[in-house]
Amino acid sequence: MIVEVTLEGLEFYAFHGIYDGERKMGNKFTVDVKVLYEYAPENNKEDLSKTIDYEKICNCVKQEMAKPAKLLETLAINILERIFSINNNIQYTEVHVSKHNPPVGGQCKRAMVSLRKHKDVN
Repeated sequence: MIVEVTLEGLEFYAFHGIYDGERKMGNKFTVDVKVLYEYAPENNKEDLSKTIDYEKICNCVKQEMAKPAKLLETLAINILERIFSINNNIQYTEVHVSKHNPPVGGQCKRAMVSLRKHKDVN
C-alpha cells in the first residue's frame, strides 16, 4: 500500500538569495513537501516507527532552511535528498520552495521552484 504524507505551508524567515542584501536582510519562505512511501498495514500496531514521521520531514526542511543558499533550486535539492535519507520505504518526494516578494524589479507575490523525484530515478 502506498501512503501519501503532505506538509503544506511550512514557513521560515531565512537568508537565501543571489544578492548580498537578500542574504543579510532575509526574507519569508514557504516550503511544501509531499512524500509517498510503502506501507504494510499488517505491521501497524499504532507504531510510529512503521510509518513516515512527519516531524522528521519537518526537521529535514528546518535544517536545510537554516543553511544559506544562493538558489531556490539548491534548497529544494538539499531538502529532497535529506528527506529521502530518513527512510528506505520512501518511493517519491516532491518539494516546492517559495520566496515571498522576490527582487524581480516589479510586483511578484512569490517565486517558486518545484522538484520531484522517484526512488529509482537519479
